[in-house]
Amino acid sequence: MKPIDVQPVKLVIGFLYHEPKKYRKALELVQERWGISDYQSQEYFFDLTDYYEPEMGKPIFRSFNSYNTLISPGSLAEIKLATNQIEEELSESGKRRVNLDPGYLDYDKLVLASAKYNYQKIYLRDGIYVDITMFYRKGRYIAAEWAFPDFKQGIYESDFLQIRHLYKLQLKELLRK
Repeated sequence: MKPIDVQPVKLVIGFLYHEPKKYRKALELVQERWGISDYQSQEYFFDLTDYYEPEMGKPIFRSFNSYNTLISPGSLAEIKLATNQIEEELSESGKRRVNLDPGYLDYDKLVLASAKYNYQKIYLRDGIYVDITMFYRKGRYIAAEWAFPDFKQGIYESDFLQIRHLYKLQLKELLRK
């Protein structure tokens, strides 16, 4: 069977940070690379784990942005490598000041890229894996069993529903052309 063309997906980037100044700089660098953000979530406290505190300090915040330009899902490894470079550029004394988690949203799921192996992650290339983080079912987002606790609590569900709505509008417009 001949493969079919893949539909473009919605680029989503999660930001973890302690210093608002570093966050704003990361936003600027991301927008230079992938265009204007069409959705920015509120700022959430990231306090269900202290995993990042030794590196970043505390309190730590999380937010999510999506971007105007739809991407190929095949470009996720390249995007993760580029966000790793941004993290490195903004680091101080070898410690990240911002953690960027790029991924994409399509009709059925939210996936995030990772440079860390785990049993559920699928290898893409160049040391980058993809992790299905949330599934869309019956009008809701359901976190995968391996997702971080904040995803499991449903804290970001309304954000991802709004991003999915934007994605559907964009894809409809693209397919109409």
